[in-house]
Amino acid sequence: MAWTRIYDGDEPQRVNKWLAQTGVCSRREAEALIAEGAVVIDGERVTDVGRKIEPGQTLTLNDRASAKLDSQITVVINKPVGYVSSQPEGDQIPAARLIRPENLIGSAPHDLDTRASLAPLGRLDQDSHGLLILSEDGVLAKIVIGPESTLEKEYLVAVSGRVNRDAITKLRHGLELDGRHLKPAKVTLETDGRLRFVLTEGRNRQIRRMCELVGLDVTDLTRLRIGPLTLGDLPEGKWRLMTPAERKAMAGN
Repeated sequence: MAWTRIYDGDEPQRVNKWLAQTGVCSRREAEALIAEGAVVIDGERVTDVGRKIEPGQTLTLNDRASAKLDSQITVVINKPVGYVSSQPEGDQIPAARLIRPENLIGSAPHDLDTRASLAPLGRLDQDSHGLLILSEDGVLAKIVIGPESTLEKEYLVAVSGRVNRDAITKLRHGLELDGRHLKPAKVTLETDGRLRFVLTEGRNRQIRRMCELVGLDVTDLTRLRIGPLTLGDLPEGKWRLMTPAERKAMAGN
């Protein structure tokens, strides 16, 4: 079914920017749809990628474009230790290899395990486990890992070393990595030797390096949550599709 919406902004706006802001697709995807002749404003096909839409005008994406956007896949994985979330090097095993029918919880397209367009939305290093998102959704990628993202990421971290008030205070605020101050973090002591971190940024191996700075060694790290999306009871090594409701919640709609 074609996607149709009336532009209710006060000023003219570029079509690609508006589609991205409304969470329909990324700017690059919008430009591709325009090039394909899939975008229509008030019955007129848009051919200029710089075209602006005026207040009160109606934009329509044809059936083919709508179906293409609706078919974008996002996968939720409970990644085990030993798999890398990013591009593998040498004999490293990418987490995408877990996307096999025998590891699926629920249902998914039959050909999903052959698709190579799923990119990790956020790092989770080889020695860590837990919630990992793989997606071909450009809008969702911006929401999760874009430079303006404010989504919380929650982790349960086992450490060795002396956990005292001074260490926790520094972890919450006052550390810097690579010459840059870290954003404030929520850090609480759950049990002896186990900390809960809630971050709004994702520097490379951030939690492990933060702990090193206060004399702690991370022995186990599990990601439990990204924004409103939780790991829940998904078994380790298994995967499922992100639901439309979860995608909507991630976008804040």
